[in-house]
Amino acid sequence: MPAAPLLSRLKHRHLLLLTDLAALGTLTRAAARAGFSQPAATKTLAELETIFGAPLFVRGGARLTPTDLGRQAIVRAHQMLRDLENWQREMEASRAGLRGHLHIGAVPYVSGDFLAQALATLHREHGVASTLTRATSDQLGRALANHDIDCLIGRASAAALGPEYQHEQLFTQKPTLIAHPRLARRLAQRLPDWGELSRMNWILPSPATPTGMIVAELFAQAQVAAPVPIVETYSLDIIAGMLRDDATLLSILPESVARDMARRGDIGLVDWDLGWMLPPVTLIRRRRDTPQPAEEQLAEILRKLCAAMR
Repeated sequence: MPAAPLLSRLKHRHLLLLTDLAALGTLTRAAARAGFSQPAATKTLAELETIFGAPLFVRGGARLTPTDLGRQAIVRAHQMLRDLENWQREMEASRAGLRGHLHIGAVPYVSGDFLAQALATLHREHGVASTLTRATSDQLGRALANHDIDCLIGRASAAALGPEYQHEQLFTQKPTLIAHPRLARRLAQRLPDWGELSRMNWILPSPATPTGMIVAELFAQAQVAAPVPIVETYSLDIIAGMLRDDATLLSILPESVARDMARRGDIGLVDWDLGWMLPPVTLIRRRRDTPQPAEEQLAEILRKLCAAMR
């Protein structure tokens, strides 16, 4: 369909109905969520299929299953609604005397101190408010693709994003072993014994994550079995709480994050050179015809912070 008819006829209610139908699968439930009457929802769906010139859903009893065209429309509808929500936040920020709003995603293994400096500078120097979401790189990659966030700070190897996104490498991270202070002191007095380490109690991220894969490879290179973690998590709060209370537990974190945690007390670092680096941390953004000023400002702040780290 030509762009002009689509742009002139597609309304906000069409986008809402599309995303609600995708989530709920029936016209009755979608109508209730969107606040439509059943006849109004039926009429809105008919308008949608007229606009697109083809069925968007296959009817099978009460359930509606999206066609290929319907799936494409649902993805775009979700993105457009998120863009409208982001625009609303920017307008609210502007009315409050700010110059914009940026929704940033960051993996848990990026230092909180680093992020705090970046966000504080973004507000202080440019008047930009921000929302920070912490999640894994693959989760943030999906959020970026769905327009739920504006940019992400994570590992490109796990974000799985295509050429429509631009990547800027920020820094690499050295992994550091952490433990209860008593265990950390004992381990630091000798060289690594990978056989003993493999038999100890660990908290680790999923083996499907970049860090998890490298930990498994590290033990494989030492020709011993990788440990099976007693808890599998990325949560820094859980890691810190369990290590603080249990002198038999180990974990592994990027050095900057480990030092943040150690400064708060009750956690010890084992100062071993493990001989490898984690995959680089990257700033990932959508390629835009017109760059978003707040994104450019954040990128420049991150570059300066990274330069100061070297």
